[in-house]
Amino acid sequence: MERIAILTSGGDAPGMNACIRAVVRTAVNKGVKVFGIQYGYQGLIENNIKVLTNNDVGNTIHVGGTILKTARSDEFRSKPGRDKALSILKKNKIDALIVLGGDGSLTGAKIFYEENNFPIIGIPCTIDNDLYGTEYSIGFASARETIVEAVDKIRDTAASHERIFIVEVMGRESGFLALESGVAAGAEMILIPENKKNLNDVINDIKKINEEKKSIIIIYAEGCKLGPLNKVSKKIKNAIPGSNVRYSILGHIQRGGIAVPSDRILGTVLGNKSVEYLLSGEKNKMIGLINDKCSLTNFEEIVKNKRGINKELYNIAKTISNY
Repeated sequence: MERIAILTSGGDAPGMNACIRAVVRTAVNKGVKVFGIQYGYQGLIENNIKVLTNNDVGNTIHVGGTILKTARSDEFRSKPGRDKALSILKKNKIDALIVLGGDGSLTGAKIFYEENNFPIIGIPCTIDNDLYGTEYSIGFASARETIVEAVDKIRDTAASHERIFIVEVMGRESGFLALESGVAAGAEMILIPENKKNLNDVINDIKKINEEKKSIIIIYAEGCKLGPLNKVSKKIKNAIPGSNVRYSILGHIQRGGIAVPSDRILGTVLGNKSVEYLLSGEKNKMIGLINDKCSLTNFEEIVKNKRGINKELYNIAKTISNY
């Protein structure tokens, strides 16, 4: 294997650049040429490819986002689009591909491998931390840090005005980011998609807390089944006489910013090992970290299975927050 390519796909995540850096420097050290594909799968289809050297990835380990840029590609979802991507890889004489991304990106990698038997290794990069086959995804720790810092500031206002503050965080259909952020921020309540309570039950729980504590922080995962946050907060306000309810949607600040040390280390380790695994003949797998050791899981297992929340931590959170 003499030439490999790397791309970042889907949502950006802090730590991606640390991973790109590790891939490039590991490969170059082993005499393998690295090609950076800009703008994800769409950039591959459009032959937006350049050679990456050690100098290209210098001073990038701390930088947020992705130096390769990212995009979502509807064209890659079609067979003709994927056929075009394969022809571009062959044209550039690329022997293998490393894909950084979440479940959508790795689903695309799985389909592409099955159609073409083209060697691919996936690396989990998503702040949602919802991928099966790894305990932590690149970007999760940085997003958690951002959320906790924001909630700490919101709590000052909540306490000063004795307000009920509902803070919406990302995570899609998984409550993992909301759960860990909520525990770290000392939230009085954490509402996640895995929580099956209806809004009336939630309101009753808030009333009980409000009898003892006027300022309340509620972490609300974006995938919650209770409805849009603006409507939910209005219903809570109307159901609790005299309450002062506010909500805040943190949005895309959760994706940006400098990667925390643990994401830089995770990106470095997974980037290094992905190259070593490819050179040893591994393919059609995602590399993850389980019990502090690198582990490989077939794409099929990654796509088929969903990683659940830490139920023990969720129960601890409910106990600690109980008034």
